[in-house]
Amino acid sequence: MTKDMTSGSPTRLILRFTIPLIFGNLFQQFYSMVDTIIVGRFLGSQSLAAVGSTGSLNFLILGFCLGLCSGFAIPVSQQFGAKDMASMRRYVGNTIWLSAGASVIFTVLTVLLCRPMLQWMNTPADIIDEAYLYIVVIFAGIPTTFLYNVQAALLRALGDSRTPVIFLVIASFLNIGLDLLLILVIPMGVMGAAVATVFSQLLSGIACFLFIVKKFPTLHVSRDDMRPRREYMSKLCGVGVPMGLQSSITAIGSILLQTSVNALGSMIVAAVTAANRLYSFFACAFDAMAIAMSTYGGQNMGARKFERLTPGLRSGMIIGTVYSALALVIMFLFGRPLITLFVDGSETQIIDNAYLFMIINAACFVALAAVNIFRLLIQGMGYSKMAICAGVMEMFARGIAGLVLVPVFGYIAACFANPFAWVMADVFLVPAYFFIIRHVRQWGV
Repeated sequence: MTKDMTSGSPTRLILRFTIPLIFGNLFQQFYSMVDTIIVGRFLGSQSLAAVGSTGSLNFLILGFCLGLCSGFAIPVSQQFGAKDMASMRRYVGNTIWLSAGASVIFTVLTVLLCRPMLQWMNTPADIIDEAYLYIVVIFAGIPTTFLYNVQAALLRALGDSRTPVIFLVIASFLNIGLDLLLILVIPMGVMGAAVATVFSQLLSGIACFLFIVKKFPTLHVSRDDMRPRREYMSKLCGVGVPMGLQSSITAIGSILLQTSVNALGSMIVAAVTAANRLYSFFACAFDAMAIAMSTYGGQNMGARKFERLTPGLRSGMIIGTVYSALALVIMFLFGRPLITLFVDGSETQIIDNAYLFMIINAACFVALAAVNIFRLLIQGMGYSKMAICAGVMEMFARGIAGLVLVPVFGYIAACFANPFAWVMADVFLVPAYFFIIRHVRQWGV
């Protein structure tokens, strides 16, 4: 069930690893879209705006958690590539301790500070109560986020990208059923959508755990492996925390942008929410490519096969460019009908604004592909602190868009904010990678 990515065609390996992840991410986005469709269709555009207004705050907190989980898996993938199984299992044991501690800390802090953060973001008064009900449940479920994503990251670190997808697909269908139950049958409103998401993620995490226990002995840890070790925790935090911070730094820019969008009114918030759901659905392929590049970089660094890194990068960019072109064509031709999944066809202003946002972002997908491929390859190689700089560039770009451009130029500036951020990140990442690869080839680290 493991997959060695240190030999064979980079293109073939990356594609085989990426395709299951794409399907998994598509299903994850699918049930996220179903949340939005059910909320928008059955609870109305105001409830849709309430859920959408929490998106950047959700990204800030859960983005850090997901980055932390992915970062913890990088030393595991490096030791697997080096065939040092004893050290690999100690990293797994210490990952468990760090993840448990982080989940408790983040849950307590975010639940306590949830409403003040929404107020600081200028969430419109007519939607703030529903926004709070939704996001506080999501934050209360942070332990389930860690439960699934740490285990999924460890499986992917060893080359198994298929198994986490299977459990995610099952959870997706469960989430859809619970959405219908908790919104249409048991009228819990937007809170029902959040409860459905948390409960489904809990079950997928439990399923992953049972699979590892019964079928994946490579990840079984002994009592000695579980002993906290300062040097292992230091290495895990040295990789994981920068990856988490990179996501959160990026999210700070998104929060600044969301604050400006919120000031444009709930109708604009609803349009951006609908557009972002579709954008996220198509962009999930880039997240899959990023995970593939992280595992590819980690294993090949561990095996000291530095000559395979740039061919892998080149293969990733070819795949990303082809996909970007296909996504743009589909969104251009079918974007408006897809938007009506979220809002009634009579809401022409929301549909027009959402379509404009979506097309502008899709036209710049190649820049997003480069961000994910370059950044995660760099992180997989062990240079996660370098990636923080790219996050700072994205934060700066979205911050400028939110604080300066949106107040002056209005909604059109919000549409260009993401592409602006991607280009700014690429300006740093591309030369950074070639600097790192020269250093690695010269010094071997």
